[in-house]
Amino acid sequence: MKFYKFMKSNYKLFLLVLVLAVASCSFTSNKIDANGDKDEVLLELITFVINKGHYNPKLIDKEFSENVFDNYLNAIDSRKRFFLAKDVEEFSVFRDKLDEEIKNHKLDFFKLTYGRLQERIAESRLFYQEILAKPFDFAKEENISTDYENMEYATSKADLKEHWRKQLKFSVLGNYYDLKKDEEKQQEKDENYTPKTDEELEKEAREATKNSYDEFYDLNDDLKRKDWFSVYINTIVEEFDPHTSYFAPRDKERFDIQMSGSLEGIGARLQKKMDNIKIIGIISGGPAWRNEQLEVGDLIQKVKQEDEEEAVSIIGMPLEDAVQLIKGPKGTKVTLTVKKVDGTIEDITLERDIVEIEETYAKSTTVEKENHTYGLINLPSFYFNMEDAKERNAASDIKEEIIRLKKENIEGLVIDLRNNGGGSLATVIEIAGMFIEQGPVVQVRSGNGNRETLRDKNKEILWDGPLVILVNELSASASEILAAAMQDYERAIVIGSKQTYGKGTVQRVMDLNSFLRNSNLGDMGALKITMQKFYRINGGSTQLEGVKSDVVVPDRYSYIDVGEKDMNNPLPWDQIQPAKYEKWKGYSDFKETIAQSIKRMAESKQLRLIDESARWIKKQRDETTYALSYEAFKIDTEAREKQAKHFEKIDDYETNLSFKSLPYEIALMKTDSTLTKKRERWHTSLSKDVYVEEAVNVLNDLYIHKKTSKMAGARP
Repeated sequence: MKFYKFMKSNYKLFLLVLVLAVASCSFTSNKIDANGDKDEVLLELITFVINKGHYNPKLIDKEFSENVFDNYLNAIDSRKRFFLAKDVEEFSVFRDKLDEEIKNHKLDFFKLTYGRLQERIAESRLFYQEILAKPFDFAKEENISTDYENMEYATSKADLKEHWRKQLKFSVLGNYYDLKKDEEKQQEKDENYTPKTDEELEKEAREATKNSYDEFYDLNDDLKRKDWFSVYINTIVEEFDPHTSYFAPRDKERFDIQMSGSLEGIGARLQKKMDNIKIIGIISGGPAWRNEQLEVGDLIQKVKQEDEEEAVSIIGMPLEDAVQLIKGPKGTKVTLTVKKVDGTIEDITLERDIVEIEETYAKSTTVEKENHTYGLINLPSFYFNMEDAKERNAASDIKEEIIRLKKENIEGLVIDLRNNGGGSLATVIEIAGMFIEQGPVVQVRSGNGNRETLRDKNKEILWDGPLVILVNELSASASEILAAAMQDYERAIVIGSKQTYGKGTVQRVMDLNSFLRNSNLGDMGALKITMQKFYRINGGSTQLEGVKSDVVVPDRYSYIDVGEKDMNNPLPWDQIQPAKYEKWKGYSDFKETIAQSIKRMAESKQLRLIDESARWIKKQRDETTYALSYEAFKIDTEAREKQAKHFEKIDDYETNLSFKSLPYEIALMKTDSTLTKKRERWHTSLSKDVYVEEAVNVLNDLYIHKKTSKMAGARP
């Protein structure tokens, strides 16, 4: 829990940050006591900075107080397995008074809840040890609810112990089911194998769960008061918006490392979601990417080292500690027990490695259709070097890839922005300028109402042919700016999800130490604060609404809450005066082509299967009641596994498109077998991609119409 709030914000930053800068403020305060109580000074300093610098500072009132109260208790006891109802009743005296505490920089509420939490955690240690000392009755028919948000707090220690019993039984039952499956496999392999008894397997399952909880409590013992205080501070600042967050000193150091692009381990981005560790990104080129079994949305439940017999449960574990278990030296192996997005459980073994940064850069390929050649550029992020703007960045790479593709005589271009979480604003402006003559790209407004229009001032058009942009629900920030600009100009047809992520805000990181002079309090950390909003050139914000695709196609995220609108306290959508711009006049059939594409997508059997899968995944994720008898658990689990196999047909799809690396890469492949394998795998994936197939179909329609229009004498 120590870094639940920090890593939640960090996840958003990984996916969504547009502009990152260490900013100094134009405001200062001489009233803050630089040598007072450090926690009180930090609270005073943060509220001062937010009120002066936030785009839309909230009124710290009774409603604010109630929200902080509820969210903080949820953050430190999300499964309601520590506090009793009488504890919460005692805390409730502060529910409508935290605004006064915050304004007066008092910490009575935090001190009370922190002390009680430590007391209850110590008591719960005895609960799990006592419960796991006895066998469970898996024949007994009973259920467990995982709808913790709507669950009441236990009214007595006996009720709380029963709550623990069901949670522990659920964990042991899952282990027991897995062990039974393993026994069945052993018998299939060796007919002389003597299977273990159910009693032996039940005992092993309990021991595995006990080991996991032993580990959890050992790690919890390492938590300091300041770690819990960071959770409290972040609960306060995130009430302003989901992207404003506090970085304790060591968190800021980790943040800097992550933003520099230094990635290692299994090559997956992780987020703490309630008590679960969730995969929210797969790094191209890393072990998880090469393994092909992990995917966004999977929940990691256990971690097993190659030199250890037992897996360690990371459910409820602080994210930092879970990451330390998953990471390790290059060449070592780790086995993850993963709950897939479809509800099935799998053990996935990965060999750790250093993620090759090269694979996070733009890459391109040509694709053949009906004797026509088109180009496709995949852009994972709008990357840039924070230390040196002249170093390699997304704009310079895109420019080079387009020049290379033009040498291959392409007749249309796809820019794939799916899962692109954003990056540098400057690169967006430059990339947009490659497709238009000149003009506005995005508008920026500050909290004081000042508005600025950021423009492409270069009259040169690098690519004036047909253009398609691919997006999905995880295309965010800078991706949304580029897609929106191309859509507003009618320069490109946008294909993808119903809408993109919907983040239209800008954050800057402020060093809190710069506000204190002659202080002996030590490092105060930093604050990431929302200071501006972005707007399309048509005046509408990308906040919440994102970019709505011209051609909407379903995917596995279609019914899952992943956007800005699903976050707590997002800033609202609004609009401003449109910028002056002229739509692209290079197409004579723009709306007709969109209509043709929509018709094709409606008739696609593959997309109907994908939509069916997405609805089923949503249904599984919404399920909150589970059986605690083995037979019922087995029936339910096997039904999930059977349904999951039904949707494996999605991966059997073939487009019959032919992809080819560019000449410079082919030359490199002669001495780089790894690059060869990477591109072969990428091309295989593209050849099964129904979205890429439709993007090429749209390019084909645009090209044919454009050619026909030219022959008829129409203006290009």
